[in-house]
Amino acid sequence: MDITVVVITYNRCDGVSAVLDHLAAQKLPPQIEWEVLIVDNNSTDRTSEVVGGFCHRYADRFRYLFEPQPGKSHALNVGIAHASGNILAFTDDDVIIEPDWLWTLTSALRSGKWAGAGGRIIPQWLSPLPSWLRTDDPDIMGPFVAFEPAISAGSLGRPPYGASMAFRREVFERYGGFRTDLGRSPGNLQGREDIEFGNRLLKRGERLRYEPCAIVRHPAPAARMTQAYVLRWWYWFGRAEVVDNGPPAGTRLLVGGVPAYLFRRLARWTVQWLTSLTPTGRFSSKRRMWYLAGTITACHLYHRQQAGSRSTCDAFSESELNPKQPATK
Repeated sequence: MDITVVVITYNRCDGVSAVLDHLAAQKLPPQIEWEVLIVDNNSTDRTSEVVGGFCHRYADRFRYLFEPQPGKSHALNVGIAHASGNILAFTDDDVIIEPDWLWTLTSALRSGKWAGAGGRIIPQWLSPLPSWLRTDDPDIMGPFVAFEPAISAGSLGRPPYGASMAFRREVFERYGGFRTDLGRSPGNLQGREDIEFGNRLLKRGERLRYEPCAIVRHPAPAARMTQAYVLRWWYWFGRAEVVDNGPPAGTRLLVGGVPAYLFRRLARWTVQWLTSLTPTGRFSSKRRMWYLAGTITACHLYHRQQAGSRSTCDAFSESELNPKQPATK
């Protein structure tokens, strides 16, 4: 098998069929063998029924797997383990996919020159833009899954996003799968599993390619075009950064495991939020406040976790030195 497309889905029975229609219509050379593997991450709606219809209609192309353990990274790793292709492509369950997306994204990977590739992701606005949303601000645009790092195809110096990316199978065999402490699960927006994996490859000298003509469009429904959603997204992005990279370095002054300068930054952006005169200025400051709140929360949780680990190790060492005494915390 040449290519496997892995799609993770969760409780999106009303929308996933459109994505599968787009995938069924992909145009590839006739000699290329390819498949679509849908991993249902413990959905409780009619997802299995909807996907089952596609598997019946395209029995030689579509496969369905059910992964009961919640968490997108768990489902991604199950998909990788069960994929048959030498190249694995990934997309989301709520996107609009151009007919030549798959071949454009993956064709350069067949030579072995590139370890992976990322395609262009264009937000699709489903309602008028609110006054506080600036599409020319890459920070504000983070929750809307925009990825257009260059005009032309070529080497990619940053990780691709999960809605449009592909890797050679041996990359996973060499470097492992997606980290399961990252990736969304019910109740949180802690993503970054795709960014961490791409960074892992780049740090080890692997080459990634950008394909601007491999296009998916990511709809932005009205429910996401709210300040509440964007602020929540940035809070979880701050938390995910600490889970990925550890707490920010460069300071000895900690308050509950949190670098003190983060509190100063939070105070600064709070003042700027209160004094800004424009909707975009106020929201930009507020977005930074929520990002810092997520970072501060994650630093404190990391500190508590490390302190708990040290207490356990200290107690274990003491019991080893004096086996007749029970270990105490």
